[in-house]
Amino acid sequence: MKFTYDPRYNVGYIRFKHKKADAESIKLSDELVIDLAPDGTVYGIELLNANEQMLRDDTGEFSVINEQTGEKTRFPLTKKTKKTKKTKKPAKPSPRAKRRPDAP
Repeated sequence: MKFTYDPRYNVGYIRFKHKKADAESIKLSDELVIDLAPDGTVYGIELLNANEQMLRDDTGEFSVINEQTGEKTRFPLTKKTKKTKKTKKPAKPSPRAKRRPDAP
């Protein structure tokens, strides 16, 4: 099993088996797509808007837990914040502009 994340598109993918050409993608919701083989084998699960889905429990991390041993591996998640536009300060007059005589 492999979990991948592409921050360019904010998409996570849990791959169980290598997907073959005959896989069918079934969209279960606006945020979840499952790739299935004709025999019903699940190849993988695609998480659209992955950051939002993985941050729903508000822990700020992605955890992999071995149910048999209880061993946990944690990965921090970062939530994208909206960038604010910087406002430009008015330009200072150049030294040359100060030397110009006042217009009549």
